[in-house]
Amino acid sequence: MKNYNYDEFSSNTYDLDNFYGPAVGDKAPNFSLSNIAGEIVNLLDFTGDFLVLELGSITCPLFQGRREGMSDLVGLFPSVNFSVLYVREAHPGSNIPSHKSIEGKIGCAKKLNKDGEKRGILIDEINGSAHNGYGGYPNAVFIVNKNQCVVYRSDWNSVPATKAALTRLLSGKPANNKSYFLPVKPSIAIKTLRRSGKGAAKDFFKGLPTLIWKNVIKRNVSLFLNVETITPPDAKC
Repeated sequence: MKNYNYDEFSSNTYDLDNFYGPAVGDKAPNFSLSNIAGEIVNLLDFTGDFLVLELGSITCPLFQGRREGMSDLVGLFPSVNFSVLYVREAHPGSNIPSHKSIEGKIGCAKKLNKDGEKRGILIDEINGSAHNGYGGYPNAVFIVNKNQCVVYRSDWNSVPATKAALTRLLSGKPANNKSYFLPVKPSIAIKTLRRSGKGAAKDFFKGLPTLIWKNVIKRNVSLFLNVETITPPDAKC
């Protein structure tokens, strides 16, 4: 993408008809990334039974709306590792603009940490290499097993679906449940966009009709009609 760190959100930025992240059964892409402490770590170096990787940024209302529920999952599943991949700002504004440098991106990730994020935060490169490697959507979620295979994915995170997937995987069953798109509470969306600053809300509401049609309606109907891929928890790829 030529303008990865866009200054203004547009629904045309994303291909909302096709998600190109690794599919269930695929090898999960590995990347060397920085954490909040400034250390370089490999994305797939985890010690738990599974890695739950969620993509997000502080200007993404969907991500912010999932945070409390995802924090609850951290306590419910102590044998699982949880990480956030900090990507580009979904809805940049005058207060939190698009990233012009890696230092600015790290600064935004640190704000997320100060907000009480319980999961480990990994910071993508300025050009979004890892983000694009995992499909480029603003709030996708992946579950990866110890063999570095994707055993569950959703282009949009749904906490109940992620919880159900982990429950099935830890009991030795495939996570073949469906993750329907659930809109965020309006209060959370408004709070997130206000924090981002002038311009963010205007761009968001301009693209809202397209987002509703393609995600809430078209995507969910398509998901209902499709058969989920069955991949065992200990799959090798």
